[in-house]
Amino acid sequence: MFSFASAPASQGWWIATLFIAARLGALLLLAPPLSATFVPASVRVAIVLGLSVCLATLPTVHLPPSPSLGFLAVGLATEVALGATMALGVSLAFSAFAVGGRLLDVQIGFGMGQVFDPLTRQQLPVLSAAFNLLAIALFFATDAHHLLLRGFALSLDIMPVGGTWSIEHSAAPLIKQVAATFSLGFVMVAPVVVCLLLVELSLGVLSRNLPQMNMFALAIPIKVVVGVGTLTLFLPTLSNVTLRVNDSIFKAWEAMFR
Repeated sequence: MFSFASAPASQGWWIATLFIAARLGALLLLAPPLSATFVPASVRVAIVLGLSVCLATLPTVHLPPSPSLGFLAVGLATEVALGATMALGVSLAFSAFAVGGRLLDVQIGFGMGQVFDPLTRQQLPVLSAAFNLLAIALFFATDAHHLLLRGFALSLDIMPVGGTWSIEHSAAPLIKQVAATFSLGFVMVAPVVVCLLLVELSLGVLSRNLPQMNMFALAIPIKVVVGVGTLTLFLPTLSNVTLRVNDSIFKAWEAMFR
């Protein structure tokens, strides 16, 4: 094993910065919130380079005294693949909010109308767009961005840059996280879904007894009032689910590096 301490100082430092920037760049540029289109490219590059320079002295890497261009190319490709896989874990965690928002849009009826989401520059239903923005706000409010950087620094110790990494070991943790994404998304909005289900049952009974009423015109405003009101009441409980969502990121990372 070769460490930066035994290599020429300038060469070791540049190689360390380059490898770390490849892993960190793939992570931060592909995962929310830096993957949002409104973040300028210059800001993304500055953050990646600044953090890479700070972390360059932490890990030890498997490098020969005079690394060849082929070794550097393979190593950079490996680091980018690893960073992209880690970014996928972060994106899956954010997808839990998208699942919850889309579920409520379908239940309440907001799925019929869409608004422009500045985060993804796509047309999304009202609550889906709101939940995407809420996910970013809670990500910073719960200090998950600090934990993300600590987890990345820990990955440099467990999986040193320049070492070998097999993507096969990451398949099972990511599949498990996909399953957790749907369950956490449902748990996030479960109280609202239950209330809307009771409303649907009540409207069904009413339609059987008063078939002459226009249930479609009556149901939409009732479900909007009940859904938005219930969501407002249970919104403070999202902090507990958010912690579980953030924890799913680091559990997946830990399983990747075993």
